[in-house]
Amino acid sequence: MPTPSRTADPSAETPAYREMVCFDDPEEERTWQFDVTFLTSRWTCIFGRGCQGVLTGPSPEMVQGCCSYGAHFTDADDVARVEEAAATLTARDWQFIDKGRTKSGKIKVIKVTGDGETVTRQVEDACIFLNRPGFAAGAGCALHQAAERRGQRPLDLKPNVCWQLPLRREDSEDGDGHVTSRVIQWDRKHWGDGGSEFHWWCTESPEAFVGDGLVYQTMRDEIVELVGQQVYDMLLAYLRSRPARSFAPHPAAPVELKATRRR
Repeated sequence: MPTPSRTADPSAETPAYREMVCFDDPEEERTWQFDVTFLTSRWTCIFGRGCQGVLTGPSPEMVQGCCSYGAHFTDADDVARVEEAAATLTARDWQFIDKGRTKSGKIKVIKVTGDGETVTRQVEDACIFLNRPGFAAGAGCALHQAAERRGQRPLDLKPNVCWQLPLRREDSEDGDGHVTSRVIQWDRKHWGDGGSEFHWWCTESPEAFVGDGLVYQTMRDEIVELVGQQVYDMLLAYLRSRPARSFAPHPAAPVELKATRRR
């Protein structure tokens, strides 16, 4: 049975208590832990609709979102999927296609950093896949935009880190083979030292908690991809068994939304 619990983030200046729920995986030696506070919030991506970006100052006019530094790949399969998707893009889809594909059709969107990390190349100080304001198809990720035009899921074309944000899955093993997997919100601290330099980050900003649905509904496909359908169904059954008003408001939610939740 799911086990609710409340925990605090000890790294926060003022620890924000949040509700978590834990339950055992029905098929593996694994315990799942979900951030109920975030999953039942109304967070939504506001790219191009007030997102201030992740530079050191506000830059909504640049419409870069969290694409300013490119994407870090998780493994070889991640790289292969994105390269395959890039090969299907046309000049209508992709502003920098001439930078990312040679005349012979070879894809050149990847580089390895001095630290050995595999990332997307940058063009004009942002990800090579980011279409800029003024491009005919509009500003935004070329892979994301192409997927939507084709009726595909953006997560099937984009790098893992891009479609997962702002969800984060963390796996840890206890030494005896038992794994604990946490599905939480991605905070600025997860970006490493550079995160502290961001002028703005969406999971701590009221402007982003204005969605029409709850995260576990609007990001269903992403959560299923992270945890599997069976585990998602268990999570869904638990959340649906609770009255909506029983969930505490997210610490970053707008004041009026918090007041509504408490009625």
